[in-house]
Amino acid sequence: MPVEIWPGVPATLVIGYHTAVRILGDNHHFSADPRRWQSTVPADLPIMPMIEWRPNALRSNGVEHTRYRSATNDALAGVNLYTLRGTVERAALPLVNSFCETGSADLIGQYILPLVFVVLNELIGCPPHIGQQVAQASAALFEGVDTDAVNAMLDRALRELTTLKRAYPADDIATRLVQHPVGLTDAEMVHQLVTCYSAGIEIPQNLIANTLLLMLTDARWNGENLGFAPPTTSALDEILATDPPLANYCIVYPRQPIVIDNVWLPADQPVITSMAACNTGPEINTGHFAGNGWNLAWGAGPHACPMQARSASQLIVQEAIDQLLDVLPELRLAVPAGQLQWRPGPFHRALTALPVTFPPSKPVTVVPPPPFSPNHA
Repeated sequence: MPVEIWPGVPATLVIGYHTAVRILGDNHHFSADPRRWQSTVPADLPIMPMIEWRPNALRSNGVEHTRYRSATNDALAGVNLYTLRGTVERAALPLVNSFCETGSADLIGQYILPLVFVVLNELIGCPPHIGQQVAQASAALFEGVDTDAVNAMLDRALRELTTLKRAYPADDIATRLVQHPVGLTDAEMVHQLVTCYSAGIEIPQNLIANTLLLMLTDARWNGENLGFAPPTTSALDEILATDPPLANYCIVYPRQPIVIDNVWLPADQPVITSMAACNTGPEINTGHFAGNGWNLAWGAGPHACPMQARSASQLIVQEAIDQLLDVLPELRLAVPAGQLQWRPGPFHRALTALPVTFPPSKPVTVVPPPPFSPNHA
């Protein structure tokens, strides 16, 4: 269907599941590189940081895509999921302790966002002062803040991180990227890390919040069912299908004019997949979500989210929710669900806040972190 990706900027939105899978898997007719389109629109579009060309796997084709994708996959493959579980626990419990005695909290501002931020920084190997700059820039990126300002913030912070990792390597994603045999330049490093951060903060944050919202509003997970409710993984599987953290994305560009399902797609005009619409289409959605492998929350085709990133994200989400509910099992929404506010933006599906109440609880014992390593300074 024809839409505007921004006022006055036409695009096509794909809302059919099988059509989306066909398009996203067709590198011959559709390109991930937006540069020909980008040259025809104002450079200062507020959404440009989310869609502009970058030298990374998401925005490249052919040999360059293979090069960047191999570096990213290998860097992510070094993430130990068993260790990651402990990392989430160590980040979660101090945050829960900070509000458990008050009886109320905004879970996004006081728990979800800081937890994801701390965990991702540890995985990437980023010290807090650099990570804070990146977090601010990543949020601005999704909100459609000034393009030059966002890119300058990201470039400054991620070049500093790259320099640090070249001088002080460690067992982390950034080090594995700088040491990868493909030989990424400092500029290329910035753009690989932009992808890691933008996906690694926004997607788990929205996935945790949206999954918790389901569990707090659906009778299957209410207090009377405690002990008999479906596991957190069932809620996560359902949200990936029915309310994914990115509602619309996976942008490609027809290499030449082409007709798909009787719709004319002009050359180089953005074709955007609505994962939310495709997932809920009657031709694919049976209402059974547990363990589903068909949802498009992670994309499809050669530019889909790497499997290693999916596994890590889902583990972070599940562990974050389980840690919270273990300590505060009687969580309730503080306002009717219909009064919750959603952040504006054409791509994400993100709450502004998730206010909850609960019986005040005593702080829990926190597992001490592993010994300090100077390589992580």
